[in-house]
Amino acid sequence: MRNIIHRRMLRLKAKLGTLWSIILGIVYLMIIFGVGIGFYVGYEDWDFASSFYMVVITLSTVGFMEVNHLSEEGRMFTAFLIMAGVGGFVYIAGAFAQILIDGRLQILWGKHKMMKEIGKLRKHFIVCGYGRIGSIVVREIRAEGHDVVVIEQTVELISKMEQDGILCIDGDATSDEVLMSAGLLHAKSLISALSSEAANVYVTLTARQLNPDINIVARAGDKSHISRLELAGADRVVLPHYIGGLRMAQNVLRPTVTNFIELAVRGGIDLQMEELEVTPESELVSLDLIESKIRPRFNLIIIAIKKGSGEMVFNPGPKEVINAYDTLLAVGKQVNLSEIKKII
Repeated sequence: MRNIIHRRMLRLKAKLGTLWSIILGIVYLMIIFGVGIGFYVGYEDWDFASSFYMVVITLSTVGFMEVNHLSEEGRMFTAFLIMAGVGGFVYIAGAFAQILIDGRLQILWGKHKMMKEIGKLRKHFIVCGYGRIGSIVVREIRAEGHDVVVIEQTVELISKMEQDGILCIDGDATSDEVLMSAGLLHAKSLISALSSEAANVYVTLTARQLNPDINIVARAGDKSHISRLELAGADRVVLPHYIGGLRMAQNVLRPTVTNFIELAVRGGIDLQMEELEVTPESELVSLDLIESKIRPRFNLIIIAIKKGSGEMVFNPGPKEVINAYDTLLAVGKQVNLSEIKKII
């Protein structure tokens, strides 16, 4: 129960943003107001109208006389009520002044609009870090038509993303509040591409605790860090330098194959590799590859099938049966892949 309340408070604070402090001050004054009315009605035995009026003139410090005679205890309570009320007003004034000092009043509406848009997202991707790796990840995900929210602290990068129309949050990705404000509870995947190894571990650990079902991909700088990130909750760990080295080696060892894959991935030719998850309602369920007629009907090649159990079947035979929750790794034209998605 405490975790649920904590998560809801984080979501509310993230949604309100800069207005959070002002809202807290208003709530505080409302509590003081209620306590004051309750005291005068219950202890001093006043009617509600007189108690309400007494609290109003007390908190506003207008200096009017008491409505009715006050006991010694009532005078002491009124004194503390004045101090509590003045403290609440000072807190609200300070919070509003902070907004003005930070220069956020001019951009408050724009930030609020962006946060409102992020709050509506479902099954989106969260990318932590917009550096050399993160910017490429964002570009590729957006190219596929998916929604992305980026968490970044660098002012220059934040400004650039805002100009490019990329949804972004200025904050520390290791913070629970920032992750929640990015819509962590409704996100499909989180990519932690921060330059700090410790930060990636912390982000992974925090995200896994807040949303146990989210898919997490984390960046590592060394093979020795893979186990650490997996233990923290990463579903997959990527080593950019290692992958880059392998690609360079393959460019000289198998240049034709590498060029073909690069053309397919970058869109140089009308060919694409796609993962197709078979739903229980699909008409392909319980059919083998011949019966499914995927090749003659959609002109697609199934190069592998990932079974629901996690087993990977490479180069499946014609009698390989397609089951619900299997993932078909298909190769073909984009238009054909779009057609098969309608029945998958």
